[in-house]
Amino acid sequence: MFSPIQIPLWLFLVISLFALVMALEKIMLPSVRWFFRRRMEKVVARLNERLDRPIQPFKLARRHDMIQRLIYDPEVSKAIAEHAAEEAIPENVAFETAQRYAREIVPSFSASLYFGLAIWLARLISTSLYRVRLGHYAEQKLDEVDQEATVVFVMNHRSNMDYVLVTYLAAERSALSYAVGEWARVWPLSRLIKAMGAYFIRRKSRGALYRKVLARYVRLATDGGVMQAVFPEGGLSLDGALAEPKMGILKYIVEGHDVSARDVVFVPVALNYDRVFEDRILVAAGQAGERRFRARMSLIAKFLIHQLWLRIRGKYHRFGYAAVSFGAPVSLHEFMGQAEGDEIVLPLAQELMHRIGQEVPVLPVPLVATALLQAEKPMTRDELEDAVSALMAGLENAHVHIPRDDRSYAVEVGLRNLRRRKTALEENAHFAVSEADRPLMAYYAASIAHLFRARGEGG
Repeated sequence: MFSPIQIPLWLFLVISLFALVMALEKIMLPSVRWFFRRRMEKVVARLNERLDRPIQPFKLARRHDMIQRLIYDPEVSKAIAEHAAEEAIPENVAFETAQRYAREIVPSFSASLYFGLAIWLARLISTSLYRVRLGHYAEQKLDEVDQEATVVFVMNHRSNMDYVLVTYLAAERSALSYAVGEWARVWPLSRLIKAMGAYFIRRKSRGALYRKVLARYVRLATDGGVMQAVFPEGGLSLDGALAEPKMGILKYIVEGHDVSARDVVFVPVALNYDRVFEDRILVAAGQAGERRFRARMSLIAKFLIHQLWLRIRGKYHRFGYAAVSFGAPVSLHEFMGQAEGDEIVLPLAQELMHRIGQEVPVLPVPLVATALLQAEKPMTRDELEDAVSALMAGLENAHVHIPRDDRSYAVEVGLRNLRRRKTALEENAHFAVSEADRPLMAYYAASIAHLFRARGEGG
C-alpha cells in the first residue's frame, strides 16, 4: 500500500497542475477575492462621502450574479420559451442564446477604475482638445431632486466625445451608465468600457429575445437607482440638427414603471461644439442617405500623430469651445400624473427633446457659420461682426457663450476655426463660404437653427 510507484513525468505535471488549480479555486482565490472585495467596499465608502448621489448597490453587484439574475428573470424565461417555440429549437439552446446576450450586455463596473483612470482620462482629453464651458446649470431645480430617485441624463448626440465630456462634467455627482453601440465592441476597448459601467447594445437587433433581455436589464438598473445617460435620437446627428426622438432605451425605462417605486427623474442635457471630429464622416453619410459609416483606424492614427507633432513643435491649438448645459429635470411620476391617456413614452420623449433644444449652447463657430450662410455676398470683417451681433440680438433667452464677453473676439474665434479648415475663405479682406464645404458649414449652423425658428427668426 505504501510502496513507491513510477509514473511518467508528463502525468506527474498534469496531476500537479490540476492540484494547484483546485487549491487556487477552493482555498486561495476566495481569500483573494474577499481581500479585493473588502478594499473595493472601502474605496466606494470614501467615494460616496463626496459624491452628490452615492453609487447604488445594484451597480456594485458581481457581474456573474447580475447575469444569473437577468437570465432567470420570469419575463426573460417566458421570452426564452417563446423563442424556442418560434425557432423550433430546444429550450436549453434558447437559454444559452439568452445567456450570451446577458453576458454581452451586463457591465463589470469598477469604482476605482471609473473614478480613477476614467475620470482622469475624460478630464485630460476634454481639456486638451477643447476649451470646456458649462453653458447653463439649473442648480436649484437639480438640488431639489429626491436623493432616492433614479436620475437619467437625456442628451442630444453630436459626437462620440459626448460620452467623455459628460463623464468629466458629471464626475462630482455619481457614476454614469451609458448604452454603447457596436463601435466599442473591440478588445481591449470593450473591457475598459464595461469596467466603466457601460453596457453594449445591438442597435439593429430585431430579435424579440434580445430585446427582452436588454429591456429587463434596463428595468432592473432603473429600479436599482443606477444613474444613466441616454441619447433619445438613437444615434449621431448626420446634419447637425436635433432629430426626432426614438423610443429605444427610453421606452424600456418608462414602460412597466411602478408609480409606488422610486421616481425616475430625467435631466435634459444639451451639448454643442465648435468642432466635431466626425463631422465630415457624418455629413457624407447624411448626403448618402445611410448610417453606414466607420472611421478607419488608419485615419484616427494619422490624426493623433499629426496633433502630437503639432504639440511637439509648439503649434498645437485646441479646437475651439465645447459647452454643456443641464436643464430643469422632469419627474416621471409627475409627468404620468399629468399625461392624457395611457401612452406617455412618445409625449415624454418629445417634451425632453424640446427641453434639450432650449438648452443647446450657442458657440462662436455655429454663429459665424450661420452669418456666412445667410449672406448674399462676401462680407468684410465689420459686416460679419454686425451680422453676428444681429443674430445674437434674436437669442436673448438662449445660452450664448461670448468668449471674454467680447463679441469681436467671439467672431475672431469662430472665423479662425473655420478658416483653419478652409470652410471659410478670405479674398480681398472679404469672407465667404467655400462652396465645396457648404454642407459642412450648414452642419454647424443647423445645431442652433431651431433657436432662431423658435423666436420667429429666419434660421
